[in-house]
Amino acid sequence: METKEALLKKLSDCVFDMEDEEVVDVVKEYIACGYDPEEGMLRGLVDGMKRASGLYEEGEYFVPELIVCSDAMYAGIEEFQKYLPDSEHTSIGKVAIGVVEGDTHDIGKNLVKIMMETGGFDVCDLGRDVPLDKFVDYVKENDVDILCMSSLMTTTMPGMGIVIDKLKEAGLRGKVKIMVGGAPVSPAFAKKIGADGYTGSAIEAVEYAKSLVDA
Repeated sequence: METKEALLKKLSDCVFDMEDEEVVDVVKEYIACGYDPEEGMLRGLVDGMKRASGLYEEGEYFVPELIVCSDAMYAGIEEFQKYLPDSEHTSIGKVAIGVVEGDTHDIGKNLVKIMMETGGFDVCDLGRDVPLDKFVDYVKENDVDILCMSSLMTTTMPGMGIVIDKLKEAGLRGKVKIMVGGAPVSPAFAKKIGADGYTGSAIEAVEYAKSLVDA
């Protein structure tokens, strides 16, 4: 039987090396050994995606490579989800998530969505290139605990602040907590636009979301 660390590395490598078919077999091997599925997702699959994202930032991987890496990660997560305990779907909060208008980069958003769902949240995915008014309308028409917005472009990230201003104008800002994220986004920017917080990774996002709901 392989050690947990060895299998976690295999999971990470499957994502990093774009092995979207092999990853399912490694997940099954990992589960057969009795190891924790959530840890496999976080320290295996997500780690591989982080490594791939690092090469993307360095210019060694490009969007096509990232897409195949994400396909491998999603294939592994889908298999892992078969082995997660059924918690009777007791939701700890409702989240709406989307990428702001003008930006179609959604790999990070998709990862946060998956981790939020795994963490016990009900998540509505508004998609990518979301019109700013759509965020406002969704909050107005639905019971939402947290609104998550992301952007990977400096030219579109100001849209997050516009959404917050629109929520204030509509008298809705007090109804929802707001989290922002994305490569060019920073804690200082989040504070400047009046968001409740910023997180730099999907794992941090889940933990921070839980703290907002518990507050």
